Amino acid sequence: MIESAPEERALEAVLRPKVLGEFVGQEKVVKQISLVIKAAKLGGRTADHILLAGPPGLGKTTLAMIVAHEAERSLKLTSGPAIQSSGDLASILSALEAGDVLFIDEIHRMSRSAEEMLYLAMEDFRVDVMVGKGPGAASISLDIEPFTLIGATTRSGMLPTPLRDRFGFTAFLEYYEAREIARVLEASSLKLGIDLQAEALELLSTRSRGTPRIANRLLRRVRDFASVNEHSVIDYEIALDAMTLFEVDKLGLDRVDRTLLTMLATKFSAKPVGLSTLAVALGEEPETIEAVIEPFLIRAGLLQRTPRGREITTLGLVHLGIQ
Repeated sequence: MIESAPEERALEAVLRPKVLGEFVGQEKVVKQISLVIKAAKLGGRTADHILLAGPPGLGKTTLAMIVAHEAERSLKLTSGPAIQSSGDLASILSALEAGDVLFIDEIHRMSRSAEEMLYLAMEDFRVDVMVGKGPGAASISLDIEPFTLIGATTRSGMLPTPLRDRFGFTAFLEYYEAREIARVLEASSLKLGIDLQAEALELLSTRSRGTPRIANRLLRRVRDFASVNEHSVIDYEIALDAMTLFEVDKLGLDRVDRTLLTMLATKFSAKPVGLSTLAVALGEEPETIEAVIEPFLIRAGLLQRTPRGREITTLGLVHLGIQ
């Protein structure tokens, strides 16, 4: 059965941990966030602003939801690309109630004018709004309710220093170990009522690229595969057959990953290639390659960035069976 987008989102909501105690992995980050929430409650104030940095799929949005839940505050969600002017941001900030948690995903993609407005909002809880045009334009200062900003970014280096410095602390999320992914899968299989055997669990853990979002996605695909083929229990063979069907190899690489590595190895003769050239050849946006595809390949030692461009490593060539 193919899940529609609403059903997929509903399943993701079911699988999300609701409290810090349920959140698997990222122990240091969880302790930091717990301290921030408890300190705010003891002081009777809003929690400090938090910046969550790390690759996609590691739980940044989930942590923002947990912060709002544990702080007993309302959560407002938006994204950097949706805030293309200071007016967009002013509209969002003016609608906040006291103590609300505002989550801005991909905060590095906000417009510069919105960033500058956010500086004052984060520090003094007010915004300066321009009224009118031309010589008669005037700046009006408006107070806003105290709030907690949680920003999420896959590219913290793109944030201007003045914005980074206004966060109470920055939490860096790391890729998960296979044993931590196994715990994520165990919890998810229980919630979904899936009978997942130990060998199948281990196989999925090693092919999830250290990313809970991918682990849960693979689990759902394996569940669908087993359901269509009328298997009530998911064993190693069923999981392996499902991974073969969906073209996920033993390292967790999918078709796009292997296409990128193959291009570097063959079309570009294993020599360094510029990001823009690689993006055109692959048919992807440069930012998608840099923020979504590359991080795991580099971490796995299959790809390296050099001053001259991206280059496949010896390990990458071995993985493709070329060397």
